[in-house]
Amino acid sequence: MQTLPTKLYSAQQAREIDRIAQEQTQVTGLQLMAKAAEASFQVIKKHYPEAKKITVFCGAGNNAGDGYLIAKLALEAGYKLQLFSAVGEGKLSGDAALAQQSYMAAGGVILHNLQLLSHHADLIIDALLGTGLDRPVIGKFAAVIQTINSIDSPVLAVDIPSGLNADTGNIMACAVHADFTITFIVLKKGLFTGLAADYCGIVLFADLEVPNSVIEREANQESLLQTVTLAKRPRSAHKGLFGHVLVVGGDYGYAGAAKLAAEAALNCGAGLVSVATRKEHANQMYLSCPELMGHALDQLTDIEGLLEKATVLVFGPGLAQRTWAKKLWPTLIGLNLPRVIDADALNLLADFPVYSEQWILTPHPGEAARLLQCSTADILQDRFKAVRALQTKYGGVCVLKGAGTLICDDKKQVYVNTTGNPGMAAGGMGDVLSGTIGALLAQQYALLDAAKIGVYVHGLAADKAAVSLGERGLRATDVVQYLREVVN
Repeated sequence: MQTLPTKLYSAQQAREIDRIAQEQTQVTGLQLMAKAAEASFQVIKKHYPEAKKITVFCGAGNNAGDGYLIAKLALEAGYKLQLFSAVGEGKLSGDAALAQQSYMAAGGVILHNLQLLSHHADLIIDALLGTGLDRPVIGKFAAVIQTINSIDSPVLAVDIPSGLNADTGNIMACAVHADFTITFIVLKKGLFTGLAADYCGIVLFADLEVPNSVIEREANQESLLQTVTLAKRPRSAHKGLFGHVLVVGGDYGYAGAAKLAAEAALNCGAGLVSVATRKEHANQMYLSCPELMGHALDQLTDIEGLLEKATVLVFGPGLAQRTWAKKLWPTLIGLNLPRVIDADALNLLADFPVYSEQWILTPHPGEAARLLQCSTADILQDRFKAVRALQTKYGGVCVLKGAGTLICDDKKQVYVNTTGNPGMAAGGMGDVLSGTIGALLAQQYALLDAAKIGVYVHGLAADKAAVSLGERGLRATDVVQYLREVVN
């Protein structure tokens, strides 16, 4: 599959780059449309070589212009074609109107009545609504999207699935479910996080030969995470070089969470891993994993020496929010060492807010909502805005989990993860992530690097596990086992 660029842009930036490209390279808007149409047509021939019948859905803007020129190419290549327009005659202007005229001149026909549309198609082209969408889809456009989704045919979305917000990945009331999305000139940030994963299918990219010098005039603040390679270890290495991770958590009923985090830290290369937990749990840690060191924790005085030896704290897996946790909270949250704050430690942080530059926070949307004192729906409405708000309020590096996990640093740069799968929607996966990141911190990776690498390899381990075992029923322990392969 195609290797995508890493830089992401907003819809407004994409429009500005489009404008500058026309201004500085003497290419017209219609010529850019023609290039977009040709790139789309190549996707049709490559991925749907057996297709003979194509249905194109067009709206009113430049996205529709792309659709008309794709339809023209299909006509000229001998495809059986039908084209539906959601707007009346004479509603198009500028380059889109010119594209429509070119299609008509090639013998094209436009349908305006959904009732006359045949639902027998080998492929559907979605050129209904583009990246400029900024309000909920209602009325006729909503009816057309419903029709597209009801047809049992694969869908190629042009630039973006209609109804998807190009900036947030949120659904504007309804959206087209595409199998492929081909996007042009720059990658739009909304294609890669949140609900976008259910609507974009496989994302393809065509730069339309717009020079980098034009694109780089717009400073980007979002990027896709890249494949990572961990630093090679010196031949003279000893365990002291790779840190001592202390996992604190595992109240009654939740011992497994702390153990998952600790085993993930071991499998990702931490030199030593200790677990401070309830006495009953500590005495059993070594039974299934002899490398783990269990320590009974009732009062903080029980682990004073351990706190002095630890180089990284992973605080929260299985912690719960009972008296035991609240008793540990004031001291552990203020330790002067790198920390990963997860699970119920995040819920305590929401109740007792503290700011630090020495930690990585790893909330899911529900925990993020509590941290920001808003609703989960508010978080999902704009995940980019939410992760930046978290970093501003709490400091350090913030990881907002979910499809297209986001990572934000103190410069407000946001990185979007591309690994992972739906099988990770299961208990314990977050504990594995916190242990993974903790191990990287212990190996002296900076906060941001540890978060980026940790999120990426955690998802990649889950992807490898899913290939072997399947997504349904994937367990956090499966991911732990694949971590060692991935980090190596």
